[in-house]
Amino acid sequence: MHTPLGLTLAGLAIIALTVGLLIRGKTSPVVAMTLVPAAGALLMGFSAAEIGEFFGTGLTSVMNVVVMFIFAIIYFGILQDIGLFTPVVTALIRATRGNVVLVTLGTAAIATVAHLDGAGATTFLLTIPALLPLYRAMHMSRYVLLAIVSLSASVMNMVPWAGPVGRTSSVIELSPTEIWRHLLPMQGVALALVFVIALLLGLSERRRIARLRHSPEFVGRGEVDVQAIAREFVETQRAERAAQGYRVRRARWASAATALISVVLLAVLVTGLLPPAPAFLIATTLVLPLNFESPTEQTDAMRRHAPSALAMASVIIAAAMFLGVLSGSGMLKQIALSLLNVLPASVGPWVHVIVGYLGVPLDLATSTDAYYFSVLPIVQETAGSFGVSALGAASALIIGNIIGTFVSPFSPALWLAIGLARADMGRHLRLSFPLAWGLSAVLVTVALLSGVLT
Repeated sequence: MHTPLGLTLAGLAIIALTVGLLIRGKTSPVVAMTLVPAAGALLMGFSAAEIGEFFGTGLTSVMNVVVMFIFAIIYFGILQDIGLFTPVVTALIRATRGNVVLVTLGTAAIATVAHLDGAGATTFLLTIPALLPLYRAMHMSRYVLLAIVSLSASVMNMVPWAGPVGRTSSVIELSPTEIWRHLLPMQGVALALVFVIALLLGLSERRRIARLRHSPEFVGRGEVDVQAIAREFVETQRAERAAQGYRVRRARWASAATALISVVLLAVLVTGLLPPAPAFLIATTLVLPLNFESPTEQTDAMRRHAPSALAMASVIIAAAMFLGVLSGSGMLKQIALSLLNVLPASVGPWVHVIVGYLGVPLDLATSTDAYYFSVLPIVQETAGSFGVSALGAASALIIGNIIGTFVSPFSPALWLAIGLARADMGRHLRLSFPLAWGLSAVLVTVALLSGVLT
């Protein structure tokens, strides 16, 4: 039963059903990403032992993300408990002068800088917890926040130390810096377009908020009372903390020490001195006794944020089943091969451009590894026989696909972002996927016209 055609059809069916359930919100992501691939593998004739091996392989690939996620949620939850972000957010609110467009443009700038290290998880950890309270206070959609951060991080993923360029380098045998220098003009164009998208989203949000508030002053002037929003935000934070009924250490030195630990933690994440998982574990164990005096209060703080942390950690673990089955069974590889085999021979000189245009949708059908290690070699060989350089073929696939890095359920870092924003994957895809595919198509077209893909 494990024929190439059978594996291709089974893999496509598993992906289509899983993604369909996620987008339509018909069931929990844990259920969809566990039962659908497991059932599909059984129907294909794989044994329970083999499915266990697939899961084990997938679990190994995501375990660091799981550990990091649990302690990152708890850590940022503690910072919320003590109100560490409150003065920062109120200052940001006043700095925007009630201008929603400035918030979206600022989000793009912050996410661009945050992703200089090329690590998606770090970017989301640096941006989402800090900006989400501002978006809530400004009555802005968390899905706009996710869309802008995802697109900004995806564009910055072209840096040579990020995953896609590194994978490409190993396939076409050019150094990552050579590939990046070739892509650098396109990265500049992409960043400019991301800011245009942020501007348009900001204008759209401003109109939506104006309709929502039904305030004559707000509608007429197109702005909000910044001082009132800042006060409302502070009062809401105090009310939420009071409703929880917990006590925190009120000494200024405790708050200052916690802030210092946070700064050091961010520096460690950006420089890569420690992996995120142990960094957040250590930081959490430092801020707990600093802000909660007794062991009971420290345990209560862990319990208070454990449900959110474990809920999303379970989704990532379920993703290990999804990814493990598709990869370990060979379904992903056969999907990649079949997608190319159905193309007629006459499109040979343009195969890299066609695959580039399909790069973002392919992110929903293949993993990053399958795309660069299975699709790229075949595209390179096919286009090369028509005089297309290896760098040109690789550039088409990178430019077309990389924009969709963080709009795909295959990205563990995206699940981290969804958890940090307390958002729904389906709603994120409905907003971000068309934006990513449109941006990708524009970039491939510009690259084609400018000779980058030859």
